[in-house]
Amino acid sequence: MTAGARGPGGGNGHRGAPVPAWAARHLDDLRAALGALGPEVARVEAWGGHLASRLTSGGRLLAAGNGGSAAHAQHLTAELVGRYRTERPPFSALALHADTSTVTALVNDYGADAVFRRQVEAHGRAGDVLVTLSTSGRSPNLLEAVVAARAAGLATWALTGAAPNPLALAADATVAVSSTDTAVIQEVHQVLVHLLCEALDRALGVGVDDPAGELAAHR
Repeated sequence: MTAGARGPGGGNGHRGAPVPAWAARHLDDLRAALGALGPEVARVEAWGGHLASRLTSGGRLLAAGNGGSAAHAQHLTAELVGRYRTERPPFSALALHADTSTVTALVNDYGADAVFRRQVEAHGRAGDVLVTLSTSGRSPNLLEAVVAARAAGLATWALTGAAPNPLALAADATVAVSSTDTAVIQEVHQVLVHLLCEALDRALGVGVDDPAGELAAHR
């Protein structure tokens, strides 16, 4: 074995090896989907400005998704309660799948389709923001949550797969990823989560063009 190679799984031993066709296809699909995001950046930037206004006025962000999208929802709320890159005050944000006792009680008593709607009705207030994430845009529990949120005066934003889809039509505003590959859509949703966090911080004037601050807060 050559110097620096660590064998299977070791990393350095395969540096410079050709990319397998299956991985190249995935990466090509991801590049295409990311490349199509350009026109949506202005929308995400506007979302960041709206969030800055609402969260600093005592508002709250609610986030919901199923499966992998639930993980992205919780990633978003963690960045708001904690921080993204640079220190700033914490903001109120709830991932609606994360309270297991509430979720299981609601599923048991009201059914899975109501699991997010009931929480929106409990926690949402006029002027708050609901962010829903779905690769298909067809999840009944997210659609019910959006209907309830709009009725209560919340802003409703959706991250979905390719449009048109029911969730994109139901929400006030949507960024739809131009892909039919679930994995690629999820990966782009994670990028969008980080872009939203960046837009929020920039609207707040936090850590803007401050590499030193970014490094200090890196985790």
